[in-house]
Amino acid sequence: MFFNSPDVSLKKNTMYVKDLNDCQPFFAGDNTWLREILHPEKEPLELRYSLAYATVEPGLTSFLHSLKTSEVYYILQGQGIMQIDDEKVAVFQGQTIYIPPHAKQCITNNGNENLVFLCIVDPAWKIEDEEVLE
Repeated sequence: MFFNSPDVSLKKNTMYVKDLNDCQPFFAGDNTWLREILHPEKEPLELRYSLAYATVEPGLTSFLHSLKTSEVYYILQGQGIMQIDDEKVAVFQGQTIYIPPHAKQCITNNGNENLVFLCIVDPAWKIEDEEVLE
């Protein structure tokens, strides 16, 4: 049985499938385009984490920000420069970046195509847990 509507009540151990195209994009406070895929406050699932699909266009940088919680980026497409506190490193497709709680972070797209990545926040992202520093 497949479900793809947030209005569906799920039983324990029931598969849940959601299409990225059903996730409305919005411009996030850190200057990235986001599509929230999974969030415990918006889905009929028991989750600790949230999962989002982020896009940074060529030549742009997300605003420097920090979260009270840990975060993981998984790069799906493109290349960039990841900054965590005073450290900067080149990142590209297939890489995973762990961002510790309270770290100052931003990512720059230094390529010619969109930089696309998944963001996993655990525990789930909350607006009050994020501080935009620019």
